[in-house]
Amino acid sequence: MNDSIDSYSFGKIVIDGKKYTNDLIILPNRIKDNWWRKKGHKLLVDDISDDLDSNIDTLIIGTGAYGRMKVPKNTRTYIKSKDIKLIVKKSENACKAYNKIHDSGNVALAIHLTC
Repeated sequence: MNDSIDSYSFGKIVIDGKKYTNDLIILPNRIKDNWWRKKGHKLLVDDISDDLDSNIDTLIIGTGAYGRMKVPKNTRTYIKSKDIKLIVKKSENACKAYNKIHDSGNVALAIHLTC
């Protein structure tokens, strides 16, 4: 189940015709909506570690329309230690990257929809 992103705009993403207005993670086998982070605009290891056991090859992180969500070095190091390729982009470009490669393996997208 690798869903295609139909559209993204500030605060909204449409995936296979379904609209979401909360941050989410697209995993190879499901969509985890209403994704919350402990520190809001800072992605901690605890915010993502449970979802990295889903046989993911590539994780794309959408940092928001303006890139406000930060991915600290220790979080990046943790993701890479799981042999997962990490791509970090502002959310619009993260959606484009996801659509480009989502059929090429076990790709996940963790996306902040607003700022």
